[in-house]
Amino acid sequence: MKNGEVKSDIAWASPTQVVVHGLDLCEEIVGKVDFGQMAFLQLFARLPDERELRMFNAMMVILVEHGITPSSLATRMTYCGAPESVQAAVAAGLLGLGSVFVGSLDNAARLLQESLPDGGKGGDEIDVEAKAREIVTGYRARKEILPGIGHPFHKPIDPRTPALFKVAKETGYYGPHVRLMEALGAEATRQANRPLPVNVTGAMAAVASEMGIPWKICRGLAVSARAVGLVGHILEEMRQPMAEPLYLRVEHEATAHMHPSNP
Repeated sequence: MKNGEVKSDIAWASPTQVVVHGLDLCEEIVGKVDFGQMAFLQLFARLPDERELRMFNAMMVILVEHGITPSSLATRMTYCGAPESVQAAVAAGLLGLGSVFVGSLDNAARLLQESLPDGGKGGDEIDVEAKAREIVTGYRARKEILPGIGHPFHKPIDPRTPALFKVAKETGYYGPHVRLMEALGAEATRQANRPLPVNVTGAMAAVASEMGIPWKICRGLAVSARAVGLVGHILEEMRQPMAEPLYLRVEHEATAHMHPSNP
């Protein structure tokens, strides 16, 4: 490629055709390729086989919804204030995905991928318990949060984790990254002497690593999955408004002590 030349291999369009990774959108994709296949195509520049698709779909759908969370509340509140801007409401919810909720996926994947170089090749020979002990001890000594481990609500296990790992076993993706993540959860629980389960983002990080997805893009998977769920929250907000009663209640309770009628 010449210096200064710009290039993209994802897609191109003409007045009569759109081609995505070599496939004609209207003739070969629409009505034949589902949403999960399309997402896989964008990441890997090819369509998945049956085993890959089942694992990829399981990984993506498991994070679409988790009830009334900070991200869904941010979406609902933004929609309440700006109902003309659905995209802003979705964006507001996505901006709140970070180290506490959803967004730890990339950090967990980075930990796994850097702990098991070469894509985990030779991982069967690695003592994952010893590696987990080394990692957990280091994080505790530095007083850092171990990504992918622990959940404020789901204890003693995050039920989504065994569900995802079950599919990993059935599809052949139960490899060294998954085993190391499980060992990290067990070791963190042992050292802290309290339940610190592998959470769903830790599970997703392990599976994504087994699938060869670079850690730097893994948060994008979480964002893509949760965006679908947030659109659902907007639709429910249209039909069953929650945001306005919530903000009025919070305003009343938060400032009740300031009302002149109160002692």
